[in-house]
Amino acid sequence: MSKFLISCGGTGGHLSPGISLAEGLTDRGHEVVLLISTKKVDARLAEKYPQFKFLRVPGSAFGWSPWKMARCVFSQAHGFLFSLRLVRRSHADAVVGFGGFTSAAIVLAGRLAGVRVAVHESNRVPGRAVRLFGRFADRVYLPLGIRLASVRTKATRHVGMPVRREIKRLPRATACEAFGLDPGLPVLAVFGGSQGAAPLNQWVTDNVEALALEGVQICCVTGMGKGQPESRELRSKHGRPVRVVFMPFCDRVADLLSAADLVLSRAGAGTLAELIRCETPAILVPYPQAADDHQRANAAFFERQGGGVVVDQMFIASLRAEVLDTIFNDWLLRRFRTNLQRMDRANSLDLMLRDLEELTAPPARRPALAVAAT
Repeated sequence: MSKFLISCGGTGGHLSPGISLAEGLTDRGHEVVLLISTKKVDARLAEKYPQFKFLRVPGSAFGWSPWKMARCVFSQAHGFLFSLRLVRRSHADAVVGFGGFTSAAIVLAGRLAGVRVAVHESNRVPGRAVRLFGRFADRVYLPLGIRLASVRTKATRHVGMPVRREIKRLPRATACEAFGLDPGLPVLAVFGGSQGAAPLNQWVTDNVEALALEGVQICCVTGMGKGQPESRELRSKHGRPVRVVFMPFCDRVADLLSAADLVLSRAGAGTLAELIRCETPAILVPYPQAADDHQRANAAFFERQGGGVVVDQMFIASLRAEVLDTIFNDWLLRRFRTNLQRMDRANSLDLMLRDLEELTAPPARRPALAVAAT
């Protein structure tokens, strides 16, 4: 069996697929260590998985201001030395990086130490770390239809984003009960990924009473540091109780997405993968400042595949009409869900597991594994 170092910190969109891969590898008897950042969101999600070993790697994101750039260079140098010692001390067989600022140091350390290196990119526009280090990797996992000129064709594999095994469609009534929601009324879930989205939070605050009058319940994940837990009971125009729930963090994503008839969210690749797995239609508002505008590309692909619709943030004032038109249109919601089921046919995790086992197998075993994987 092999030992894998999985770098997946910084955001939930990096950590969640890392945990999914760790689940699959340990099921097959491999040893894993997950490398995360020092952010609170990483620590919060990691608490749910005591069966895994997590290490915090020094590092910070790149920024163009002199202070952010200097901090990034210093912390990444520290992270590289930490990673190089870790790779050598652990006798790892492979390093897997899921992008973000935590991946750069460990990928470079793995390459210099002579171990196998794989990187995974789930966004339709590859991030800076994957573009920079993909040329040195033995495997580069990219979304279907995406290629990088700097990456060798034989190193490229097209897979989606692996999703944690707990993320799956649950009975709606049970999921509603987890949040105190009435399964007899429509539910709108609002969230901006693990960081939260202030414009979406403000939109909920501005529209909560109008939506409640129409009988729409709301469950809003505001993001850590962007609000306090709160539960309110309003009334519809027919006098029926309508529940509104605010929470800074949600580690019951499957419950949330299974309870929701419709989701209003940002368009990170992790969010989209979970929407697809839970078959939940969405109205996407891409984060306009996302690196290389990758959320807009993610959202456009999701819309073309028929999983929902996209609204630009500059038109956020029109969202209430869009939400009401969609959430009460049973035919349209069924059509979206049918398309989401079709989008979830490929098992990205199994594809990655077989390929990584082939990559790390002793030379004498690789042909047999390659035949078995075809």
